[in-house]
Amino acid sequence: MVKQAIQIFARVKPNKKSVSAYSVDEDGHSLEFEVPKDLADGFINNKKDKYRFRFQKIFDQACKQEDVFEMIAKPVADRVLSGYNGTIFAYGQTGSGKTFTITGGAERYSDRGIIPRTLSYLYQHFSQDKSMVYTTHISYLEIYNEMGFDLLDPRQEASTLEDLPKVTILEDTEQNIHLKNLSLLQSDNEEEALNLLFLGDTNRMIAETPMNQASTRSHCIFTIHLCSREPGSATVRRSKLHLVDLAGSERVGKTGVGGQQLTEAKYINLSLHYLEQVIIALSEKNRSHIPYRNSMMTSVLRDSLGGNCMTTMIATVSVDTRNLDESISTCRFAQRVAQIKNEALLNEELDPTLLITRLKKEVQTLKDELAMITGEQRSDVLTPHEIQRLQEQVKVFLDDADPEVKLELGPDMRKNHYCFSLLKAKICERPSSYHSNGDSAVPPGSTVTDHMQSSSPTELKKLKDMLTQRDNEISILVSMLKKEKKRAQEALAQLSQWSPASSTATLPKDLSIRRSAEELPPLQKSLYRKQDPEFSIGRQEAFDIFKRDHGDQLIIDENKVLLKQRYSEAKALGEKVNNVRSKVNELKTQLELRRRQIAVQGVTTGSPVSEQADPVEERLLAQIEEEKNNYKSTFGRLKGLKTEIEHLQLLLEKAKIKLHKDFQDWWKHEAKKAQVAQPDPQHPVLEVTSTVPKSTTTVSSNPVTRSLTSSSLSDSSIPLTGDRETDEDILAFIRARQSLLNRAGALK
Repeated sequence: MVKQAIQIFARVKPNKKSVSAYSVDEDGHSLEFEVPKDLADGFINNKKDKYRFRFQKIFDQACKQEDVFEMIAKPVADRVLSGYNGTIFAYGQTGSGKTFTITGGAERYSDRGIIPRTLSYLYQHFSQDKSMVYTTHISYLEIYNEMGFDLLDPRQEASTLEDLPKVTILEDTEQNIHLKNLSLLQSDNEEEALNLLFLGDTNRMIAETPMNQASTRSHCIFTIHLCSREPGSATVRRSKLHLVDLAGSERVGKTGVGGQQLTEAKYINLSLHYLEQVIIALSEKNRSHIPYRNSMMTSVLRDSLGGNCMTTMIATVSVDTRNLDESISTCRFAQRVAQIKNEALLNEELDPTLLITRLKKEVQTLKDELAMITGEQRSDVLTPHEIQRLQEQVKVFLDDADPEVKLELGPDMRKNHYCFSLLKAKICERPSSYHSNGDSAVPPGSTVTDHMQSSSPTELKKLKDMLTQRDNEISILVSMLKKEKKRAQEALAQLSQWSPASSTATLPKDLSIRRSAEELPPLQKSLYRKQDPEFSIGRQEAFDIFKRDHGDQLIIDENKVLLKQRYSEAKALGEKVNNVRSKVNELKTQLELRRRQIAVQGVTTGSPVSEQADPVEERLLAQIEEEKNNYKSTFGRLKGLKTEIEHLQLLLEKAKIKLHKDFQDWWKHEAKKAQVAQPDPQHPVLEVTSTVPKSTTTVSSNPVTRSLTSSSLSDSSIPLTGDRETDEDILAFIRARQSLLNRAGALK
């Protein structure tokens, strides 16, 4: 059991302007805020203007994502690999950088957050650690307006948040929390895990607020469930890692939001208030009741807050002058969190299924070894033919008067037990005859030692020689059995070392080496809910101009060039891996052929197996080992390159989706302006002679109407968009307006 307080860290959001309202000491453990005095409070102002807070580490504005991962997430991930539960959650006001810290940015590969970096670190450890077998499952829960939703819906057809399955909380008699309808999907490699992360982020609720253009309006909990065990062991370690991105707190009076965003802000602030109540209750020593059930978030994170978990908190602060009050409140919350102590236990258990499987495997291995030595496959029950033959052998053995006769049964305990049962049955049938016959039994009143002393020295010597011969035969058989068992263990060890990943015993199948790197599988199209729109000719020209002037087009072009380079490198590495694999298979064929030749030579000549190693076999084994190392290093580079390619594809697709969305928003905005624009009195609107009916040419007596229809209008004076449907709507609007003006003039 490991007992420690919750670790707290602080991260300062980068600011474009230099700010003097905060300072960090040289050690990076103390953060100080200086609030300027407000002149509106008068000259006599005794409000506190300096606040100092201590953290394990403070990441200033210039820190990188890699530094945050190395200092915060990596130690927690190592504890999870050892069998302990872990939690990392980010807390702060809206727009302070929580999502960027947990998930990361989409513009650069170096902007990856804690979640993708932790996944990469875990799967890299899995491939390097051959002494353990790991199994990973992933879940992604979103809590929006105190309702849980499964972001990893297997259907992948949800267009709105309400289409996702709702998650409910169940509690058993031991107060363990179970989440109903929450998907728990297995992930065999880093690629599948990142795809699940991207799917969950696509389904997540995001909205624009005055404080943040892409504000997450819900709490999200990304959980990695890890199961590890040693090969052949029945002891299993089960651990889980919660990576929590809390929604940002905000002051409604300050942001001025309304409608749906106001409702979201109420639920967010309420859930954070309940979280603070739990923190305060846990920090009090004599508190008997902890209000975990007040909200769904605190119920799910019960173990992370004062339970069986090693928890770390990241407080994100914004140092703008207008946000100093919220930043100070965040730091105060972090100081209260630091007073909570968790007791993390090693989650180790004995799996009965694995124990039964291991025992069955051991029994089968012993049977195979016995069959390999005897040269025949045996079952647990004797056949009727074998039983009949044993009965005949026992009868011949008992009827033979020669004292040196032997009952040859071979190294088969089934036959030995059956023959002993037959002998016991014979003795029970005729007990008096055996005791009365002095030649076949020890005389009454004498011991076995006396009987041996009365025998002649010649018989004793003969018995001793026979005993020595039997001992030698047994020693030879035991030696041969040990050699064969050692060879079998070496073969199993070679097979286990051949596997490049601990989860499979053959070559990895997550990356098809036979196909070129240019055919690497793209991201699943079902992750995107919307396809690229089909534009008309006019809208296509406008889109080309918009795309040329858009800032994201440069990022898209750079990612395309970099993606092409990575494809070329992956293709070369794939060809190299294929060549190494073919060579290894050829060497294994030669090694198997050599071993067969040695075995056939030993059988034909009748000579015992030599204990000296074969030089040809040693040379082939050395070559195979060298090629294996070459294959592992090349395949590792290829796997890392593939991860980078997949990430670049994600960045490219996200940038394209954002570009299309920005163009659609701009296009709708311009079309709306063209429709609702009011006429300028200095430039009177003229009539459309080609499309408006003749009845609209009547001049009204109303001076206002006359000023609006005093001139004739050509088609070129109306701003058209180039889209047929939009232009028809504009002209229909002009006709309707003209008709209303004519009616108004007629009434006057």
